[in-house]
Amino acid sequence: MKPRRRLVFGLAMADLAHEWVLTLCMVLALAAIIAPLMLLMGLKHGTISTLRDRLVQDPVFREIKPAQTREYPDDWYRTLAARPDVSFLMPTVLPASSILSVEDPGGGPARLWDLVPTGEGDPLLLENGSVIPGPGECVLTRTAAEELGVTAGELLTVKATRTRGHKREAGGARLRVVAVLEPRAGTVPRVYAPLDFVLDVESYKEGLAVPQRGWPGSLARPWLSLDGILVVLTDSLDPVEESGMIVNTGLSRIEKLNVGSFRDRTGLVPPAGRSIYDLSARQRALTFASLRALKEKLRGRGAVLMPYTNISHLKLTAGNGYTEIPVFGLSLSRSKAAALGLTAPPWGGLDPESGGERWRSILLPLGTTWDQGDIRATVSQGEKALSFPLHPAGVSPGDRAIVPVELLGALRTAQQREMRYDDGEGEFLLERTGFRGFRLFTNNIDQVPELVREMRAQDIEVIAEIEAIERIRVLDRGLTRIFWLVAVVGILGGIAALVASLYAAVERKKQPLGVMRLLGFSRRDMFRFPVYQGLLIALLSLGAASGGYLLLASVINQVFAADLAMGQRICQLPPAYLGVASLGTLALAWISTLFAAWKSTRVDPAEALRYE
Repeated sequence: MKPRRRLVFGLAMADLAHEWVLTLCMVLALAAIIAPLMLLMGLKHGTISTLRDRLVQDPVFREIKPAQTREYPDDWYRTLAARPDVSFLMPTVLPASSILSVEDPGGGPARLWDLVPTGEGDPLLLENGSVIPGPGECVLTRTAAEELGVTAGELLTVKATRTRGHKREAGGARLRVVAVLEPRAGTVPRVYAPLDFVLDVESYKEGLAVPQRGWPGSLARPWLSLDGILVVLTDSLDPVEESGMIVNTGLSRIEKLNVGSFRDRTGLVPPAGRSIYDLSARQRALTFASLRALKEKLRGRGAVLMPYTNISHLKLTAGNGYTEIPVFGLSLSRSKAAALGLTAPPWGGLDPESGGERWRSILLPLGTTWDQGDIRATVSQGEKALSFPLHPAGVSPGDRAIVPVELLGALRTAQQREMRYDDGEGEFLLERTGFRGFRLFTNNIDQVPELVREMRAQDIEVIAEIEAIERIRVLDRGLTRIFWLVAVVGILGGIAALVASLYAAVERKKQPLGVMRLLGFSRRDMFRFPVYQGLLIALLSLGAASGGYLLLASVINQVFAADLAMGQRICQLPPAYLGVASLGTLALAWISTLFAAWKSTRVDPAEALRYE
């Protein structure tokens, strides 16, 4: 500071010290305005921060759950998991397939609890005093652990139960409890286990075997689908009978065929004088229930029923060669084959419950070079190919290859549901369907509303704690408006008080200010005189207000300490806020001094002479 400025600053300070009573009153007046504003801002920030911390630290508020059960494709899960706002995504199974029976170690009745899949990074477990369970391990909610009276490290006996063939069955397992969750993770008794175990429970409940756990059951063999049924009769149906064929059978269309059409479809020639009908359903696959219903309607008429699919070709490979040949599915008993003037195929009549090698037999057309040894067939299954072996079993009676109709029925199902051929079992097995739900957590609560809106735009109804999050946002906005309303009134009052005080001081001190002018102080020096005084008053007021704020804030935090977690404060101002408040106060104080400073430059040196 230059000597002249230092001298003006010293005179301004000396003047304030000389009129210390008036200075103290002004400092206290401004402190009485600043301190409540700081306290209000501290309460706003502390309250909102505490509430936000509780929401952010509690994963329950970052969770998004599906509101309805539906199948989600694997690509959907991969796309969602790759989003930067998704911290954890775990697929789930059907609710009915995730009920687990847990035995009471104390001999009480078994409990039926929800089985929830978990995996690496699950925030509900990691942020509630748990670890991620591995194979043969589980985590319990606090309620579940208290009901059983178990703690971490103990073993639980659990069972997956099902009813099959009017017989109740159960597959048992032993799980080690590796952790018990904190109460805030949920009050419903639940068992958290790795996804593999949950999928095994689901498979067992669906009647399938789970060999790796020693749980018996059937294989996941495909159901058989049809596109239509050819009916060969010795006489024709009248119009009323034709209409009756599509009533309560699942069929919706009937068409009479001539011999040429029959041959084009089957590669076979029926005996002369037969009536042939094609019954089908529009735009959907048929099941063998329709075949049984139609057979019942034609009982006693000597009808030959030939179910078919629209699969008309198979790609056969053997060695390095391949070819695509026409194919027809035919399964006839000896009597039915004789009625058509045919030799019964080696596999005999229709048997949807059979499988294995019987389904994989083939009669090749005469002259086919692949009439010895095994060959493989390949059919398209979406983006994948389904390959399986076929065993030549003889010569086809027509110009098409003949295979069991059950084989084509299974391949027809493969167009709707992914399927594989298991060489070890020698069977076609269904792949598991897509998952029916999910557990999803975002990185923070602010990302929940946007992700919920996007999922609902995809017609995926979800459940999230949006209301609680929005209440915090509304409270934040409301407190901000209240603060600024009070702040504006207080700031205007403080500015008015400081302007009036400094202006009155200039009016009161015209004679001393005139003397200063006579002593050679310039107008610029006179301008600085009230500015220095105003800034010093503001600094003193800030100090007094900060002291008052800190005292009251500590009292408030002490009163509410029992309701807060470690490190939380109900009234708290970050250092950055205090810095901004200080700079704002000094800026307003400087603005408030401008009028008085201008007035001081208008003091005439003659004022000192007149006073004398």
